[in-house]
Amino acid sequence: MRVVVQRSKQAKVEVNGEITGQIASGLVLLVGITHSDTDADIQFTADKICNLRIFEDDLGKMNLSLLDVGGEILSVSQFTLYGDCRKGRRPNFMEAAKPEFANELYEKFNEELRSKGVKVETGLFGAMMDVSLTNDGPVTLIIESK
Repeated sequence: MRVVVQRSKQAKVEVNGEITGQIASGLVLLVGITHSDTDADIQFTADKICNLRIFEDDLGKMNLSLLDVGGEILSVSQFTLYGDCRKGRRPNFMEAAKPEFANELYEKFNEELRSKGVKVETGLFGAMMDVSLTNDGPVTLIIESK
């Protein structure tokens, strides 16, 4: 499992001009699933994201987690995170999980985040989406479960 984590002041995702998910302050997650991912990957990644100390405290130091600040999550499925660009000019997506499997794990991942008390909004799995956000910092990290 590979997740790009972006701290944001606000974010939304639209499909065909309609907003499918929108958050205030929190994190935007671009979520990639590979075929070897398991429930353990979901649990590890969700726990890591919710508890990362990447929000500033009163002294301006990154000492607070998403849970500490009451932040929200906008979770967007992103199979292209498993695009391999080492050969040729067209990315190879062989490491990305098949849609049925990826969607099942993506939904489990979002439920795991919600079970930790976080408000989670999403895009639409498999759709062409317009994602907009105001990066905060910017703070951008990559989390990998393997």
